[in-house]
Amino acid sequence: MLHDFSRVKWGHQRMSDTSRLLIITIQCYPCLNSRLPKILSFPCNGTAEAHSAILCMVMSKEIPGFETERSESVLMVNETMTKKKQKNYSRKGELIILIPYAIVFYIFIIRRSLQISSDHFSKLYGLRPGWLGSPQYLSDVSDAQWRNFRSNLPILSVVLTLFAMLAKIFRMYFHSKARGMSMFWLFISFAYLLYLHGACVIFILSIATLNFLLVKIFARRNYFPFLLWIFNIFFLLCNRVYEGYSFSIFGQHWAYLDNFRGTFRWHICFNFVILRMISFGYDYHWALQDSRVDHEKHVQRCTTCKSGKICYQILQERNISENFTFTMYLSYLLYAPLYIAGPIISFNAFASQLEVPQSTYSIRDVGWYGLRWIFSFLLMELMTHLFYYNAFAISGVWKLLSPLDVFIIGYGVLNFMWLKFFLIWRYFRFWSLMCGVEAPENMPRCLNNCHNLETFWKNWHASFNKWLVRYMYIPLGGSQKKLYNVWAIFTFVAVWHDLEWKLISWAWLTCLFFIPEMVVKSAADSFQAESTLGEFLFRELSAFAGAITITCLMIANLVGYVIGPSGVNWLMSKFRTREGLPVLIGMLISFYVGTKLMFQINDAKQRRQ
Repeated sequence: MLHDFSRVKWGHQRMSDTSRLLIITIQCYPCLNSRLPKILSFPCNGTAEAHSAILCMVMSKEIPGFETERSESVLMVNETMTKKKQKNYSRKGELIILIPYAIVFYIFIIRRSLQISSDHFSKLYGLRPGWLGSPQYLSDVSDAQWRNFRSNLPILSVVLTLFAMLAKIFRMYFHSKARGMSMFWLFISFAYLLYLHGACVIFILSIATLNFLLVKIFARRNYFPFLLWIFNIFFLLCNRVYEGYSFSIFGQHWAYLDNFRGTFRWHICFNFVILRMISFGYDYHWALQDSRVDHEKHVQRCTTCKSGKICYQILQERNISENFTFTMYLSYLLYAPLYIAGPIISFNAFASQLEVPQSTYSIRDVGWYGLRWIFSFLLMELMTHLFYYNAFAISGVWKLLSPLDVFIIGYGVLNFMWLKFFLIWRYFRFWSLMCGVEAPENMPRCLNNCHNLETFWKNWHASFNKWLVRYMYIPLGGSQKKLYNVWAIFTFVAVWHDLEWKLISWAWLTCLFFIPEMVVKSAADSFQAESTLGEFLFRELSAFAGAITITCLMIANLVGYVIGPSGVNWLMSKFRTREGLPVLIGMLISFYVGTKLMFQINDAKQRRQ
C-alpha cells in the first residue's frame, strides 16, 4: 500500500516533501496503516488542499492507538538518544588524554630528530648545502627519485605550462572533441618522449603496436585476458633483465643509436605504459560485451553523481566503442602530464574526458589545489633541511644507534616516503587537471591516519589500487577468493616495481599480515555488541589491533624499501634487548593512542554526515 501511495500524483504533480513525511510517519506508526484507504481516497482539487487534509487526519487524536504508539516511540527515541549522548561524552572525554599524549609524542620525536641529525650529519651521505640561511642546515637529497624530481622541477613546470596552454587554445579554437584532442596529445607527447628517451622511442612504439594488434585480433576470444597478461608480463620482465635493450643486439649498423638514448631510462617509465596497455585491452574486451554496471543503481548510491557531477566509476564504464582507435590508444599511453609517474587512469576514463573535459574541479578549485601543493613542497623542504631520516637509512649509520633512535628514523623514513610520493603524484595530477583530464587522487589520506592494512593500501598509490581492483582483483574472483587473490596481486605489484628480492619479501610479508586482519575483520563484522561494556571492550581491542597492524606495516615497508630481508634479524634483535623492550612497549602504546585518535576522527566525520 505504501509503495502505491508513493507513486500517487496530487494535482498532476510529483509527491512533495509533505507527502514523503506522511509516508515516514505511517512507517513509524503501524496503527495508521488501517487509515491508508481513507487517505488515498480523500477527495481533493489540488496539492495544497490534499496535504492539509492528510496532515489533519494523521495528527488527529481520533485515530485509535496513535497517541499510545506515539508516546512509546518517543520514549524509545529519547532512550536511544540518551545512550548515544552518553557514548559521545565518554568518547570525547578520551580526547583529554589522547591529544596531550600526541602533542608530547611529536614534540619528543621532533626534538630527538633534530638532536641526532645534528650529532651525526658528518657521517651521512647525500647531504648538500641548503637555503635556510645558516651553514649548519644541509639538505637531505640522498633519495635519487626526490633529487631528480626536485632538480628538474623548473624545466618540468615550464614545459607542462606550455602544454596546458596549447591544449586550452587548441580545444577552444578548433572546438576539438576526442578525435582532434587525441591527435593533438599524440603530437605533443611524441615530442616530449623524443626529449626524454631519444631513439628508444622505437622500442616503446614497437611494443605498443604489438599490444594493439593482439587486442584487436583476440579481444573477442574467451582466452584473451590470459594472452594479454602473458604478453605484458613478458615485456615487463624482459625490459628489466636487459635494462631497456641495446640497439647493437639487432646488428652493428644500428649500434650508433645507442648514443641517442635521451635523458631518462625508457624502461622505468614503461612500467606505467604496461598498466595502460592492459587497461586498453580489458576495456576493449568488455566493450564488446554487455555493460557490467547498473548505472541507475549506481547513481542512486553515489554522492558524486547525485550532486550532478560525474564520478570516476561512471567514466570507466562509459560506452566509447568508437574511440578504440590506434591514435586514441597511443595518445593514452603517452599522455604527457601523466606519462612519467601517473596517477594511473583507465582508458575509458581518459577517452571520455578527451571528448568532454572534466568539470569536477573548477578553475578556482584547480588553483587552490596547486597552492596547497606549494605549501606541501615547502613543508618537504623544511623537513629535509632539519631531519636527515633518509640519509641515515642510505648511509647505514642508523644501525649503530640506540633502539629508540632506530624507531624514530624508521618512522621518519616512512613519513618522508609518503610526502615524497604525495608531492610527485599531486604535481602531475595538477597538470593533468589543467589540461582537462581528472585522474584519481593517489594519496587521499595521510599515512598517519591509517590503522589497518586495507585502509592503508586503498590510500597509498590509490590510483594503482583502483587499477588492481578493476583488472586483477575482480577478474580473479573478488571478495569470494580474497585470501588467494592478495598473493597474486602483491606479487605482481612487487615485480612491477622492480626485480628485487627485498620487494618480493615485502609483498609476501604484507600478505602474511593481511590474512589475520581479514579473518579478524570478518569475525568483527558478524559481532554485534549489545551492551555499553561490550562496545567499550570491542573498541579497545580494535585499537590494540590497530597498534599491531601499524607496527607490521612499518616492518614490511622498511624491509621492502630500506633494509631488505637480510635486515629483519638485525631489526628484531635491536628490540629484543633490555634497552629495546621498553622502546617496543612505548611504540605500541603510542600507536594505540594514534589509533584511538583515528577512531575519533572517523566518529567526527560520521556525525557531520
